[in-house]
This record gives sequence, structure tokens and C-alpha cells, in this order.
Amino acid sequence: MLNEIDLARADLNLLVLFEVVLRERHVGRAADRLNLTPSAVSHGLGRLRRLLNDPLFLRTPKGVVPTARATELAAPIADVLARASAVITTGRPFDPSTATRRFAIGAPDGISAVVLRPLLARLRTMAPGIDVGVRQILPSPARVWRAAVADLEAGDMDIAIIPSDDIPPRFEKRRLYEEDFVIAMRTGHRFARDPTLERYCEMQHLVVSYTGDPHGFVDEALAKRGRTRRIALTVPNFMLALAIVAETDLVTALPRRFAAMHAARFGILGLDAPLALPGFRVNAVAPKVAMMDAGLAWLFGLLADSAPAEPTRRKRPTQRRATRSSRPRAP
Repeated sequence: MLNEIDLARADLNLLVLFEVVLRERHVGRAADRLNLTPSAVSHGLGRLRRLLNDPLFLRTPKGVVPTARATELAAPIADVLARASAVITTGRPFDPSTATRRFAIGAPDGISAVVLRPLLARLRTMAPGIDVGVRQILPSPARVWRAAVADLEAGDMDIAIIPSDDIPPRFEKRRLYEEDFVIAMRTGHRFARDPTLERYCEMQHLVVSYTGDPHGFVDEALAKRGRTRRIALTVPNFMLALAIVAETDLVTALPRRFAAMHAARFGILGLDAPLALPGFRVNAVAPKVAMMDAGLAWLFGLLADSAPAEPTRRKRPTQRRATRSSRPRAP
């Protein structure tokens, strides 16, 4: 594809312009991002159209959309720009001990609270000049984690930590750990003395749901057993859930490592659920073209090396009243 370009007439800045317009889908926003005027961006697109003999972008009421040819060129152009960047920075190898740089990492709060502590501990000793900005990412009800993937491609984040394996092949993916859920409650809660399925369904429950929807994966698992529960409260994040559970008789499902890491500080305990709950894999994700950045590749590897170990599982008390149908099973 790119070998059709007359390199004598080509300008690397035109490829940068192409990538930004493709990302923004709007000439005005692309101009703002490039610190150019809209007319300068339009002029550059005109040069690209003549060079590639294709309209590349078609106007719509909301901006522009790429042609089929532009879509085909997207990956090769991104690769060319990444390689060019790598060549330019070859003379300045990344040295974490002296580097001064800021990286942006996105993750749900139940994951960032787990991975940040060991990562920051290593950064303090290995790369004291490296700063990290963390932003919370949330799944879209319809598009799951695609918004986070789009933010990576837009350069708004360097690395995303996502509880999903459904990652497009143009991204580097590294598994950090596998996770499951425990039932969390305050220390001394009566449920801990008799954690049967029947007693679990009698409890008042807290659900973490940033949309406020009380129905979740626990309810789906209960429905398979012909059971229901009362959702007394929904909250938008896991840290708030911890604070509330520690001070009330509510119980909630929390990721095992998250609950174990904060148990002593909040005065909570986590028990294996009295029914099978789904687990999930936590992956670090970054665009493959961005991994040619030696600094980003180093941080990506450090994040994987800093992944927390599985916490010790707390054994349930002996349950004299457990029946065959309600006997707890490990998730």
C-alpha cells in the first residue's frame, strides 16, 4: 500500500496529519490537536489525496469518515510513524534510573487499588523520576471496554489495565493475574459464623454498579439456583463499598485481592462465596506500535513483573447445618 507513495513528494508530517484526522474524525478537532488552523489541515489533506489518489475522508454533518482506502492505510501508517519515532530516539536509550517522564495508566478502581502499591514501590527504587497519572476507566453497558481501547489509540492513555481477554490483535496484551470474588463483610458479622447459601440470601446486600443497576452477575448465579436476594444499596466504586461494608451489616462481592489488601485497614473479612461465581483475567494492554517506545515498553514489563500474588484463602468455619444444595463451593 505505502509503496505506492512517491517518496520524493511525501512528507512525514502528512502521515501525522492523516493519523490525527483519522483518530478525531473532525478537521477542526484535528487542527486543535496539531496546533494548526483548519485551513492548514484541509490543505494537507488535499496534498495527501493527490499523493494517494483517493478522497481519504468524506464529509458528514458531524465531521469526516474515512474511505475504505484510508481504513486500509491506517495500520501501515501507524507502523511507519512508530518506527520513525523509534529511529529518532535510538540515540537516547531509556534509562529508568535517570529518566524523568510521566505515564498515564487507566484501570477500574478495584484493580488500580491492587496493582499500584507494588508498582509504585518498584518505581521508587528503580525509577525515582518517573511519575504516573491514574484515571478510572469504566465499561460501557453496550461496548464493554472499547472506550478504553479507543483512548489508548488516541494517545490519551499509555497503558490500560482491563479485566477482559477480548482485546483486538493490534494491541499488546500481558496477563497480570487471574481473579475471583469473595463475599466481604465487617469483622464479627454473624454471616461469618454460618455462611450458607440460605443465610447469604437472607442478608442485605451492597452492589458496586456505576450505572446504579442493582442486577449483576451474582443475581444471575443465584437465579440458576432458584434464589434471589435483596439489594439494599448500590454504590459507584469499590473503595466506597469497602467503607460502607466496614460500618454496616451489608455484605458485598469484592475481588479477592482487593478485599485482602484492604482487609486490615477497613476491618473487613472475605469468605469464599456459598455459590459458584465467575472469575476474570486482568490484562495490561497497550498499542503494539506504541511498544516501540522503549520507556513505555519498560513500564509495561515492570507492571507485569509487579503483579500481586494470590492472597491466602480464608477457610470457612465448619457448617453443621449445610445441606447438599447449599454447601459452599469455591468459585
